[in-house]
Amino acid sequence: MTAATHTPHTTPTAGRVIPRRRMEPNRRISLTAGILYVLTFVSIPTLGLSKPVKDHVGTFILGAGSDTGVLWGAASEVIVGIAGIGTAVVLYPIAKRVSQTAALGFVTARLLETCLIFVGVISLLTIITLRTDVAGTAGANSAALVTTGHGLVAVYTWTFLLSQSLMPVACDLLLGYVLYRSGLVPRILPIVAFVGAPLLLASDIAVFFGAYPNVSPVAALAALPVAAFELSLGLWLIVKGFEPTPLTSTNAPSTPFPDGLPVA
Repeated sequence: MTAATHTPHTTPTAGRVIPRRRMEPNRRISLTAGILYVLTFVSIPTLGLSKPVKDHVGTFILGAGSDTGVLWGAASEVIVGIAGIGTAVVLYPIAKRVSQTAALGFVTARLLETCLIFVGVISLLTIITLRTDVAGTAGANSAALVTTGHGLVAVYTWTFLLSQSLMPVACDLLLGYVLYRSGLVPRILPIVAFVGAPLLLASDIAVFFGAYPNVSPVAALAALPVAAFELSLGLWLIVKGFEPTPLTSTNAPSTPFPDGLPVA
């Protein structure tokens, strides 16, 4: 065998064959999940980017201002939706060892969240289509366009409440349960989720019944603990990964632990 011929996962160096180091599977899962969690925060500028549409949809749909920011905002929400599904799918092989129900619930909640996000994105993109393809044509009814624009903004506002505000309550409670029971991360992180999720739910109910808008200082304050949990979790998984537990050992079972069995 010559020096140029080597088995997979090896690298020839100065006539020697040095095995390549492969990332441990659980570390790969934690790193990927952490990156995806951090990626979901690209939606933060969306509130500002979509402001011209939400605040002045009448003038916007008739041609005032630029639609570039709105397009970037819509694209960022698509990224958030895909990354959100990714967090649940990537963590599923680990989460199902703790609770099959919680793991499936987390995936389902993320899928529903993303579907609702996409409905909101479609409403924004429809406004842009009406602005570019209809508003400037001969015989276009400006009043009807403005009314349609207000209706589409209402769709976006309500889907934003249900998707990016309500669904994280379910997601964080389900994942928090898995993390707390398993000890995969410091337990202070899921405790923050247990505190933040009910607070955000109470705020969502208040918004639903018109106590204050879903984009307001009170709503932002109520969402802060949940945001802190998800960002801290993402950063922890990137930097540290999972804590050593029986769940992450090479001999860990692939089926859920029986009820009552201490996981960590």
